[in-house]
Amino acid sequence: MTHPERKPGPTAEAVADAVYQSIVECAVTLREDVRAGIEQAKETESEPRARAVLDQVLENARIAQQDGVPICQDTGTVWVSLEVGEDLMLPGNALSQVNDAVARAYADARLRMSVVRDALTDRTNTSDNTPAFTEVSFRPGKGATLHVMLKGGGSDNASRVVMLAPGSGAEGVRRTVLECVREKAANACPPLIVGVGVGGTFDKVAGLAKHALLRPVGSPAPAPETARFEKELLRAVNATGIGPAALGGSTTALAVHVETAPCHIAALPVAVNMGCCAMRTASVELISWSDER
Repeated sequence: MTHPERKPGPTAEAVADAVYQSIVECAVTLREDVRAGIEQAKETESEPRARAVLDQVLENARIAQQDGVPICQDTGTVWVSLEVGEDLMLPGNALSQVNDAVARAYADARLRMSVVRDALTDRTNTSDNTPAFTEVSFRPGKGATLHVMLKGGGSDNASRVVMLAPGSGAEGVRRTVLECVREKAANACPPLIVGVGVGGTFDKVAGLAKHALLRPVGSPAPAPETARFEKELLRAVNATGIGPAALGGSTTALAVHVETAPCHIAALPVAVNMGCCAMRTASVELISWSDER
């Protein structure tokens, strides 16, 4: 029986259908806000070679969508994040069909399989790009939203987690982000979206950075202080001159998004998660946040 004050949450079938459709769409479609960000960057980029690279990125995206072919040959691992309103009752098997949906989507769309069975002991390919990497979180309200990200190895490999001393402060965070960009951005296919997590614990801070990549390019953090810090970081990242495809220019990143959380008094966890120029995510409302069923 369901609780009289709580409504049913998304079913396993609804989650699986959304995962399947999101994968097929994401693989061939550049996120619209990323496309707009690249187009805007092309207008302000002063380096001719950088503008030519941005043109090629846009042309690649156009061909991928038109022909229904992957926007990048590295079709990535599948990250699935299910956000559920606390007023809903979530079935215990809500994620039980996700791996089947991933396997079908990768086979039907003829996407590259990139997952190995065990990182340490058995690096043979699973041959169906499963398992997906999943999480469930709860928030106020009745809605349910599914986020899907196809994450290439190059951009994830360019990421890091650092546990700073608390006295390092904002300057320590800035230094960590810039060191990561200088050392790794070239391997992550710029122009980038740089997701930064600050706070939480060792195991949670990387999730903050990954969730930051879901925010649309050009959307500031809700807190004014954090939004100002994002602008400062973006200016500093682009001042490195790494540029599109690491061939020089003023567009190393389209955005720097920072997500923060509380943490221990003795800690300052920082994570940087790079998002490449083929940023492939989809967010699907399974149940509207205003749904009063």
